[in-house]
Amino acid sequence: MDLVEILVNRLQQMLADFIRVLPQLGIALVVLMLTWLAAKFARRIAERLLRHTDIRGTLINLFETVTGVIIWLIGLMIASSIVLPGVTPANLLALVGLGSVAVGFAFKDIFENFLAGILIMLRRKMRIGDMIECEDVSGKVEHITLRDTYLRHLSNELVLVPNAYLFKNPVKILTDSSTRRHQVEVGVGYDVDLDEAHGVIEAAVRRADGVDSEQRIDIFAKEFGDSSVNFLVRWWAGSKPYEAHASRDAVLRSIKRALDDAGMEIPYPYRTLTFKEALPIALERKLASEQDKHKASAVELGEDKY
Repeated sequence: MDLVEILVNRLQQMLADFIRVLPQLGIALVVLMLTWLAAKFARRIAERLLRHTDIRGTLINLFETVTGVIIWLIGLMIASSIVLPGVTPANLLALVGLGSVAVGFAFKDIFENFLAGILIMLRRKMRIGDMIECEDVSGKVEHITLRDTYLRHLSNELVLVPNAYLFKNPVKILTDSSTRRHQVEVGVGYDVDLDEAHGVIEAAVRRADGVDSEQRIDIFAKEFGDSSVNFLVRWWAGSKPYEAHASRDAVLRSIKRALDDAGMEIPYPYRTLTFKEALPIALERKLASEQDKHKASAVELGEDKY
């Protein structure tokens, strides 16, 4: 038996084996299709049921994902046992256990993000819709998956942040409370009475739109500046970025208007220029010389007329 005949027999045997398992493959494909439909339907049912509860949106996403994963695992085990009758769920679990070590090393970062995503979803803080800052990224939380967190910048760019990055680094949640404290610095001239300026600024802040009048307003003389005495002004207003900008705008306008009405100057930097003595003397001599030349020219023109 030559090599060609061996290859032909081997191919015929493989084809016969493939034809023999075609029914099992067809049934397995049907099982996978049913698994896909069941996972999709189960996720929708879970979402509709949980939306009517007090469960946070992040936990709803987690339950949906876990439900889909469990259904897919069951479907894959059933499909594999149909194609390979000798494979049992126990054998599959043992195989998964052996392969998980190698896969874990190969996909360490991916599994790290998955675990971080689950822990983030289980947190009580950082809900969907919160404004957050983490190291060099910031934005509004739009969606949290097992792999990434979707942040929307104020300028409308979408940033996908790995969950492990948010889990390992400090996260500042700007909208955890409905209000937060804001501050600006205001300078007044050195000739202004500081007690009077304190009262004028405090009254102006209380009149500004968006300021929470129930919270304390702090006015502190902070430092002696180059051309002014600087006050640190702190107040409470909305925590959302737009509310913060609107409140700061209203406070600055109110303070400026109040100080102008009280006749108190908000000084800008003054500069005193000192020249060497030789420079103005030389300039004066140059001007005097030019004046003498003009006088001489005028005299010459008068003599020419005669």
